[in-house]
Parts: sequence; C-alpha cells; structure tokens
Amino acid sequence: MIAKTSKRKEKLRKGIILLPNLVTTAAMFAGFYAIVAAIDGNFRRAAIALFIAMFMDGLDGRVARMTSTESDFGKEYDSLSDMVSFGLAPALVVYQWGVARISEYGLAWGRLGWLAAFMYAVSCALRLARFNTRELPTGKRYFQGLPSPSAAALVASMIWLGDRLELEGIIVLALGFGVTGMAGLLMVSNFSYYSFKDLNLGGRVPFAYVILIPLLFALISLDPPVVLLTMSSFYALSGPAMAGWRFFARRRQRQLID
Repeated sequence: MIAKTSKRKEKLRKGIILLPNLVTTAAMFAGFYAIVAAIDGNFRRAAIALFIAMFMDGLDGRVARMTSTESDFGKEYDSLSDMVSFGLAPALVVYQWGVARISEYGLAWGRLGWLAAFMYAVSCALRLARFNTRELPTGKRYFQGLPSPSAAALVASMIWLGDRLELEGIIVLALGFGVTGMAGLLMVSNFSYYSFKDLNLGGRVPFAYVILIPLLFALISLDPPVVLLTMSSFYALSGPAMAGWRFFARRRQRQLID
C-alpha cells in the first residue's frame, strides 16, 4: 500500500511539472500565431497575440513557483520561448508591416527597414544570453536592459495603433522602424529597469489596492493600443530617465562637496 502511494506521489510530481511548461508552450504558440497573422496581413491580431504571449510568459514562472516545479529545463525552455515570442515574432511582424511599403520610397529605405528588424531580433537574443549567463549587478529589484516582453509590447502596440489608424507615409514608416531599432538598443543597454519583483502579490495589502486592478483594465479598455503604447513607452524611457537623474544627482553632490 505504501509502495503504491509512493508511486502515485511520484507520478503526481511528474505530472505537475508539465503545467508550467504547457503555459510556456502556450506563450510560444501565441508568438508563432503573431507571425502567421502578420504574414496574412492581420496586424491587429498579431499585436493582440503578442500581448497574450506576454501574459502567458508572466504566468508560467508564477505557476512553477506555486507548484514548486521550477527546473533548469523550464528555465531554458522559457528562454527559447521568449526568443520566439519576443524576439523573432515582433521582428517579423514589423518586417511584414513596413518593409514592403517603405521599399517603395527607395532601396536604401527598404534595407534600413529590414536591418532595424534584424537588429531587434539579435538584440533580444543577446539580452537573453546575458540574462541567463551572469548575475546582474542591479539585483532582483532591477533588470539590466529593457526586458524583451516590454520591448515587444512597445513594438506591438505601435503597430496596432498604426494599423488601426491606417497611418501611411515615409515619416510614419521611418518612425516605426526607428522605434523598433531603439527598442533593440535598449534591450542590450546597461540602463536599469524596475522589475516589480519585490511586490508581494501573495501578501496582505490594503483593501483599496484591490480597486487598482479593475481600474487598470478599465483604462486599457478605453483605447487598448493608445493606452498600451503610452504605458510601454513610459516604461522604455524610464531606464534612460533614471540614469540621467542619477547622473545629475551625483554631479550636484560633487559640486556641493567641492
């Protein structure tokens, strides 16, 4: 009887460990679907799929911690999923969105467009490799470089808004690829970004804080692409802004000492 119970527990442990990996697979599927939707010319669905991938990516780690099923395999699989969903997918979506149209203004513009998309993809790969292979000096409270899901959110919301408003022209396309290239550079930068990892979501909080969640969803529902682009832009710029504030603070402190 004891032996059967032990076998059942062992099977249960093996079964539970599939759960976070299934969530990771769902995130990868959303990234893959974003690529397929962009190839079909449906950029709204592609952008939404990328945001679904972000939600799943944030969920798999929490599921692993809640079920005590964290593993080296899960970490590596999550990293590969991030490369597909937040590296290749946004790069290919923005490529499908703008390269063909910007090429109409000259061959040089087309080359700059696909180079911006490629730079974004390779920057994501470099950021993930750096994140996986070394201890970050900024600790758990901060990321070094813009997180790949946040970079994908910036690109996805930009394309979503541009597609909804049917924005065209060389200025819009050049700005779009400029934002894509900037997101790639921010991923491999040394700017510190708040990670929100020190927020204890499982602990007790004032009851008023519970209202913030429905308010956030209500705000996003007002105009999803505009609100999401605004939020992702502020977060992307928070790294350089924080670095600038620290630089001037240290400079002012030296002047006071002198």
